[in-house]
Amino acid sequence: MASSQNSRGTFIRSTIQMARKYNFDGVDIDWEYPQTQTAIDNFGLLLDEWRVAVNQEAKSTGKPQLLLSAATNYKAVVDGGPKYPVESIKRNLDWINAMCYDYHGPWTPSATGTLAALYDPNGHVSTSDGLQSWINAGIQKEKLVMGLPLFGRTWKLQNPSVNGIGAPAVGIGPGNEGAMLYSEVQQFNTKNKAKVVYDTSTVSYYSVAGTSWIGYDDVSSVQKKVEYARSLNIGGYFLWTVVGDQDWKISRLASKTWTS
Repeated sequence: MASSQNSRGTFIRSTIQMARKYNFDGVDIDWEYPQTQTAIDNFGLLLDEWRVAVNQEAKSTGKPQLLLSAATNYKAVVDGGPKYPVESIKRNLDWINAMCYDYHGPWTPSATGTLAALYDPNGHVSTSDGLQSWINAGIQKEKLVMGLPLFGRTWKLQNPSVNGIGAPAVGIGPGNEGAMLYSEVQQFNTKNKAKVVYDTSTVSYYSVAGTSWIGYDDVSSVQKKVEYARSLNIGGYFLWTVVGDQDWKISRLASKTWTS
């Protein structure tokens, strides 16, 4: 879609038409993820042309401009490869939703790992490194939004007695292809009398029941992350997805922490 001016134009027109038809406030694009420099360049062109079209449509109709946002990798560099077109993002998007989660999962089946660590004592795969990379790349802080997961990733332990972060695993654990909503994690922990661990070095949770291992965020880790985001003076946070919450527990906590 982004590779030619014609297809970009068709897409842009359709998004504006759809947003207006259903009285939406704007449009969010979720491209996971541009893997080449050509794709990144095309992404930048798409944003440039999208903003022009949105501005022109608002001027011609007298309606408020549609908001434009994008879901992005947690870092400004995609998998150590191409860099996001930050200058285009700064000019054209109202904010970006940095997906600060899925650092480990079914694609790393041989060892357990943190889902969304705030800090990484052994490397640079963490929310703090990701947000800082965007700030270092020059994005306006008010346009940077931190993602929080309302789900967990699961593994099957090789040995139940060896069950910390990075423990040997033999594949995915319970849930839907190794994923569970936060509410499902809580139910699983209660039903199976799981051992629940809050890891202070990474600011993350995991639970263990037999050979089942689940990495996720809970009350303390979410509170610490929201406090960290506020300390950076970034634009805010988002939850993926709110349907995964349990009785609005995390949603209310995050909101209270951000505004307190």
